[in-house]
Amino acid sequence: MEEIFDLRDSPWIPVKIAGIPQFIGLREMFHRAHEIDDLELPVPPAASGLMRILAAITARIVSISGIALDDAHLAEEPEKWIEFRNRFLREGRFSPDSVETYFNNYVPKGRFDLFDPERPFLQDPRLRTECVDARGVPNPSGVNKVVLGRPTGVNGAVMFGHFTDADPVPVPAGEAVWWLIAQLYYGPSGQCTPRRITDHKPGNGDAGPLRKSVSFHPWGPDLFHTLVLSVPAPVDVDDPDVADLCPWERDRLPSPLAPLDPVTWPGGLLTGRARHAVLLEPSADGTEVVDAYVTWSTHEPAPTVADPYVVLDMPRSGDGGPFARPADGHRAIWRDLDALLLKGNGQSQRPAILEDLPRELRSQLRVRAYGFDQDGQQRDNGWYEASTPPVLAWQEEAGEEAAAMASHIGRCHEAAEEVGERLSFAARLAWKLTTDAGADPTAKIKLDRKKPGPWEAKALARYWPAAEHVFWQLATPEHCDKPAHRPFVEAALDALDDTLGAARADIRAARARSRARSTLRALLASRD
Repeated sequence: MEEIFDLRDSPWIPVKIAGIPQFIGLREMFHRAHEIDDLELPVPPAASGLMRILAAITARIVSISGIALDDAHLAEEPEKWIEFRNRFLREGRFSPDSVETYFNNYVPKGRFDLFDPERPFLQDPRLRTECVDARGVPNPSGVNKVVLGRPTGVNGAVMFGHFTDADPVPVPAGEAVWWLIAQLYYGPSGQCTPRRITDHKPGNGDAGPLRKSVSFHPWGPDLFHTLVLSVPAPVDVDDPDVADLCPWERDRLPSPLAPLDPVTWPGGLLTGRARHAVLLEPSADGTEVVDAYVTWSTHEPAPTVADPYVVLDMPRSGDGGPFARPADGHRAIWRDLDALLLKGNGQSQRPAILEDLPRELRSQLRVRAYGFDQDGQQRDNGWYEASTPPVLAWQEEAGEEAAAMASHIGRCHEAAEEVGERLSFAARLAWKLTTDAGADPTAKIKLDRKKPGPWEAKALARYWPAAEHVFWQLATPEHCDKPAHRPFVEAALDALDDTLGAARADIRAARARSRARSTLRALLASRD
């Protein structure tokens, strides 16, 4: 069968080159990575997954060039691996011959075809015969199931658009690749299309490996530097002699009922931990996806491995192991900046991908965050993308001045959070004193967390954007030794006043405002 949507050459990846947005395929992306300003994929969970796929391909292409960036044995010689990576960075571009060798010879024919009948890219064609009803008739999930945010089923809630299973809207093939990747990395747990392999026909699955997480990526001056820096350092694996293969490089599809193979590095770690199986059904001309199967890929326990792009937090209770910091659509990236610059304070651990960055590049490196605010099962709240200025020159280990700045950034963040918590209390206190006729404005007030009133959310919604502005004003060497609390308290006072608004004319509200403002100002006496 002729390849009708070859991801190597079909234009499906949005990028910006010389300031001009355009779509390209994988082959052109690697040939021109040194010319590409940025990745412009508008679906953050798809961009996050794609960056892991591109990192694995990058390691292969660099290895073909003669620098063993995917040699698992180098876990025993980390400094040698860093030397190899930095040496290749100085090349400034990918070798055209190595790019062609990977896409034409290293990977079997058809593996980058989205609709290949035997091995479509990142899909399982067995689902046509395994996802069937009692009569043996194919039972697809519907195209809406693969597109995150579209409602599914008869009573599915409308979130990001008016779509129904009764009248499904096809998805352009290039865009369908985004949703395929997003589904494999961030897909839900729970009920799914049943898949019959034996007499048993389970219809439930596990969440994707990145579900509800936020990823942080070093972002260079061009895509070449970004991709090379996105290859994680070697990690200890069970057997470094076991072949490390991405799903599209394997000779056979894995058995859904067999024990999982040990996680290998880097391909297995970055691309081989999916918990879903997907199959896209194309239109007759191959330009659209008109139907899809989405089901489970395995019920074996997920391997316990640390993803190299996430901040690892420890439970505050002290019980249990580290977990990936969850994505929060209401939390701006600057509030995670200290976790990216400091080596760790026992409560959090910086993403491994941000360790051992080249000293000569740090002043040019930003951090790109891709987050998907979800629960652990079915609910999707929203996704986001954000980038920092070039701040990685302030990493704690970069020198004495950098360490001072990293600590200053940490103090600024702590001050902002502490003031935010105090504002939360002050707004709830003001509401209680204003609306409860029996409350004594001079006495100690007990507040009910379950009944915060409307002022808390409004005050915090005003405070955090203002706090971000204050943070970046303070994030300069000139402010390194100055106290941080006062400007955040002033921003909180303004947010409180704006929230109370006309209510301040009422005598009870005026007294409540005075008491609430006093609780905020008390921070200055104890901190500044």
